[in-house]
Amino acid sequence: MAETMEVEVEVEAVAAEREATNSVICQLADPEGNPLGAALYLPENASPKELNQVVNKLLSNEEKLPYAFYISDEELVVQLGSYLEKNKVSVEKVLTIVYQPQAVFRIRPVTRCSATIAGHTEAVLSVAFSPDGRQLASGSGDTTVRLWDLNTQTPLFTCQGHRNWVLSVAWSPDGKHLVSGSKAGELICWDLQTGKPLGNPLTGHKKWITGISWEPVHLSAPCRRFVSASKDGDARIWDVITRKCLICLTGHTLAITCVKWGGDGVIYTGSQDCTIKVWETTQGKLIRELKGHGHWVNSLALSTEYVLRSGAFDHTNKHFASPEEMKKVALERYNKMRGNAPERLVSGSDDFTMFLWEPAVSKHPKTRMTGHQQLVNHVYFSPDGQWIASASFDKSVKLWNGTTGKFVAAFRGHVGPVYQISWSADSRLLLSGSKDSTLKVWDIRTKKLKQDLPGHADEVFAVDWSPDGEKVASGGKDRVLKLWMG
Repeated sequence: MAETMEVEVEVEAVAAEREATNSVICQLADPEGNPLGAALYLPENASPKELNQVVNKLLSNEEKLPYAFYISDEELVVQLGSYLEKNKVSVEKVLTIVYQPQAVFRIRPVTRCSATIAGHTEAVLSVAFSPDGRQLASGSGDTTVRLWDLNTQTPLFTCQGHRNWVLSVAWSPDGKHLVSGSKAGELICWDLQTGKPLGNPLTGHKKWITGISWEPVHLSAPCRRFVSASKDGDARIWDVITRKCLICLTGHTLAITCVKWGGDGVIYTGSQDCTIKVWETTQGKLIRELKGHGHWVNSLALSTEYVLRSGAFDHTNKHFASPEEMKKVALERYNKMRGNAPERLVSGSDDFTMFLWEPAVSKHPKTRMTGHQQLVNHVYFSPDGQWIASASFDKSVKLWNGTTGKFVAAFRGHVGPVYQISWSADSRLLLSGSKDSTLKVWDIRTKKLKQDLPGHADEVFAVDWSPDGEKVASGGKDRVLKLWMG
């Protein structure tokens, strides 16, 4: 009896030894493709858990951070051996495994409507949470901006002063200012304490406002400058304190449809003239022109957009003693998010395609992204820059690799055009709003629908997920604002 036990133990030991020698040559690399150390032999029974330990060790992380691992754009969720077997991958070659840092916090998926707030008398056209996630502004066809108290879920102020539809609302990244733009081409800065306009409307644009973007707080604190884009083909840089137009950016031959103030200090404008122009902001000189689209450019997004929008604020609800402190923290967050890679820009167009650019590096696109069957309405990078999501009139939302621009997945479920998308702060969930009157939450890991959120009586024009991840706001044709919670 004892002898058979010994033999069994020996057999197990031999099997274990054989398993241990079944190893794979792996090269760990960051999302940009930079190798982490030399290639190493990993046992076939290594799982993401063991890989996490290896990466944390190689990076000498004092605090252990969570990572996800990808082989050829597919997440590794099993042991290496099982993956190789399933995908018939040769163990003779060096296997590149890309590690992606994950958010250390988790955002709960929104599952229910926590409040339906009436008040606007026409369609809700724009919604935006403040950078700290504590306030919410909405712009409407009824010419008003409304500020909402998120604790009581009631209107705080009805801001009156516009003479036409309010198409755009934008918070400064330090949370101190709110500016709105209208169909009449006017901009109004609002007093957040009273809901009254700060002085007269800012005039200069000859046609309606198509977008507003603030100078990042890591470049200048307190926030003063913002840029507006218009159907008239111009973009204008304004000072919120003096309420004067500092620079007019002229050069587009047709309407500007979107504008972004980048983390490097340059301004990007996308236009119906099929080009994207890059401007410096001291004199308004044109630095670069990005050409490639065969039709109108509808939407632009930056890989750093989430940290540019939220500035110094994160999910921990910190308070800041001074603008200098805020600037310092915002700069740390920006540098950490960007890493050593250049800021990336993605553009979506009426030509059904998207382009991925690294404007600081080249005027030529990095990748052309095809697959949509209709115009691309909205593009958006995930907060960690790892993914790009696109919304289209073809009723789908598509997911792409944020570094390479490679197609990853299509989310199907909407039965009407998808107007707008927004990400959860941890980059794990994506929200979409559609003409079909629903909101949908998609799970990035499983690539499936996580939550269907019906409730609106008509088209959903605007959606936003608060930067702190706690809540979602939506508005549309039925004139109500809905708040959604986990």
